[in-house]
Amino acid sequence: MDTKYWVGFNIIPGIGPARLKKLLDYFGSAEKAWHASPLDLARAGLDRKSLQNLLAARDKLDLDGEMRRIAEAGARVLTLQDEDYPRLLRQINLPPPVLYLKGSYKPEDEWAVAVVGTRYAKAYGHEVTRYLAGELARNHITVISGLARGIDSEAHRAALEAGGRSIAVLGSGIDVIYPYENAGLARDIVASGALITEYPLGTKPEKTNFPPRNRIISGLALGTLITQAGEGSGALITAYYALEQGREVFAVPGSIFDHGCSGTNRLIQQGEAKLVTRVQDILEELNLTMVNQQAEVRAVVPENETEALVLRYLSEEPMHVDELGRATGLPIAQVTGTLALMELKGLVRQTGGMHYILAHESRISYTVD
Repeated sequence: MDTKYWVGFNIIPGIGPARLKKLLDYFGSAEKAWHASPLDLARAGLDRKSLQNLLAARDKLDLDGEMRRIAEAGARVLTLQDEDYPRLLRQINLPPPVLYLKGSYKPEDEWAVAVVGTRYAKAYGHEVTRYLAGELARNHITVISGLARGIDSEAHRAALEAGGRSIAVLGSGIDVIYPYENAGLARDIVASGALITEYPLGTKPEKTNFPPRNRIISGLALGTLITQAGEGSGALITAYYALEQGREVFAVPGSIFDHGCSGTNRLIQQGEAKLVTRVQDILEELNLTMVNQQAEVRAVVPENETEALVLRYLSEEPMHVDELGRATGLPIAQVTGTLALMELKGLVRQTGGMHYILAHESRISYTVD
């Protein structure tokens, strides 16, 4: 495993997902790319500034020492080459190559909804967030947010108080908790979920870090719920990332007299978000009304070659079981039985008349340097 070289590239300024992908495609591994000559790195498509940054840093970096420091911080590294890298996040265009994780990320965390909003939440925003995040957790949905003041903190606390799991995505290093008063909340999240970041150890919570952080929040979730946000709220960035990633967006309507609700109201008005007044609105839209049953079935029925074959032919367009049988070469009885189990797992959805589609799929792509 060449994890430490992935970590090394993640530290180099200017080498983001797109440039690292070029290097991996050219050299075949992060280790070979790390030790490559300047000429070969240029041939691989690395621009002059990024090349200079890499050459200046790689002889000074102690990668083994960096891995020890990550372990001492109580964290571990996930890269795109790891099987347990979050599946939903892997589906977005150019996912972060390296994640630092403290706590646990479990298979059931794929049943997740992001709950975000303004840092300057009013009583209404706190109450709505507490109610909806708590209900999501009671329905065994992992609540994802950004550990910020206001709505984010309320969402994390409500999920934990309901006995559920929560994941906080940081705009800083895994060893730098921001805001600082949330250190206790961060510890509670680690005990019942995880802290996740793409930023190296010691990274301060700079303003420019938070839009990319929001991209991970939406990428980890099946849908994003905005409970209260004004026109200038950073939560709207999360909503737009979710839309780009082909994920569902939900919003809670607010008073027309409250500027702190103007962002959520506009999302609804423009058809970019589905109006939410109860948790069932979210569960039904995301096909999450049977999570308990899905969890039980997933625990006893692992994915197999037949499921993989069926998934290969399904898409957003409805496909009849007879057509699917012809495409896969499987008996109809085997196809229908497999589809029934996959629907319980939340992998596929029936649209009527024995037609099936993938339950969730990323549709819109974009680029990140």
